[in-house]
Amino acid sequence: MTDKLDWITATERPDLLAAPVAAAIADVQGAKVAEIDPELADTAAFCERYGVAMEASANCVVVAAKRGGEVTYAACMVLATDRADVNGVVRKHLGARKASFAPMAEATSLTGMEYGGITPVGLPADWPILVDAAVAEAGEVVIGGGVRGSKLLLPGKSLAALPGAEVLPLAQ
Repeated sequence: MTDKLDWITATERPDLLAAPVAAAIADVQGAKVAEIDPELADTAAFCERYGVAMEASANCVVVAAKRGGEVTYAACMVLATDRADVNGVVRKHLGARKASFAPMAEATSLTGMEYGGITPVGLPADWPILVDAAVAEAGEVVIGGGVRGSKLLLPGKSLAALPGAEVLPLAQ
């Protein structure tokens, strides 16, 4: 991946993960973790500094889908080079009248993770995890570790195997 990061088995360093991520990481096949500069957690800055291709990184966006006063939350995983079709594929799949990115305060409060580090590993059990087909088919991808000071590296197929995960064509 890159020689600028020290990847180790994620279960060996739970201190680098948000609590809900650390609690769930043992069930994720092939997960590795690396410590990073928290100031470089945003994907573009991370990729530039650590020499990771954008195509080898995936972003997790939290979506709030609304229908009849009910709000459903979901996580969407897309490659860093793509954008999730929130108002098309995601909204329709969730059966919502309206879907948008969840406000930062809601996303961090509901996940127990830091903004810029939110990851599908360890999300609330009732949240759907919508994984773009390109992410599921990728080799290893870099994703957040739940905190801004780490990244996870795992096979795309491990994301597709998470509880509640569904593989869809999400990218625009």
